[in-house]
Amino acid sequence: MDKSIFLDLCLLFAKHGFALYMIGGTSRDYLLNREVLDYDFVTDATPEQMATFLVDIDDTFARFGTICLIYKNQKIDIVTFREEGEYTDFRHPESINYIRDIRKDHVRRDFTINALYIDQNFKVYDFAGGLKDLQEGVIRLIGDPDKRLKEDPLRILRAERFAKKLNFRIEEKTFQAMERNRHLLSKINADKIREEIIKQK
Repeated sequence: MDKSIFLDLCLLFAKHGFALYMIGGTSRDYLLNREVLDYDFVTDATPEQMATFLVDIDDTFARFGTICLIYKNQKIDIVTFREEGEYTDFRHPESINYIRDIRKDHVRRDFTINALYIDQNFKVYDFAGGLKDLQEGVIRLIGDPDKRLKEDPLRILRAERFAKKLNFRIEEKTFQAMERNRHLLSKINADKIREEIIKQK
């Protein structure tokens, strides 16, 4: 990972009164000393606020709290801390509410190992036991596994992809919930399923 990209952006966000953290696969792969291919960051700045100091952003998904930035030839996704409403289409929340509390943001994330926040000093914030699962090689959903899979059944395939990619085992309650809810994959767009299957190869 090019740490200079992260540190440059951390300084820029701090200059404007905001915080920036690594998250998701970026922090997971960084902590595992794996090659970091995707740059996923999270912040307490809203898309509108980011637009005032970031240049050449793609704000196509700003209504979902996400902007895309090209910096030093690297594509970077930056998402605003948020709370989410109910999922009624098996894929997207009905509503999102921007927040500034990092601890509340973690609740909406899928797996413990993808909810590790790393700040500009490379301090890790772990609210879901992700570090332990990372050390022990475990894939575990955050919260009630049945509820999390009913929100987004694609998480079934994501769990299998991470287990295969990282050579991790799927925690028993998570695995049982995956089997109970596998039929819900029929609700997901076929293109999304194909994308996940391709990523597993």
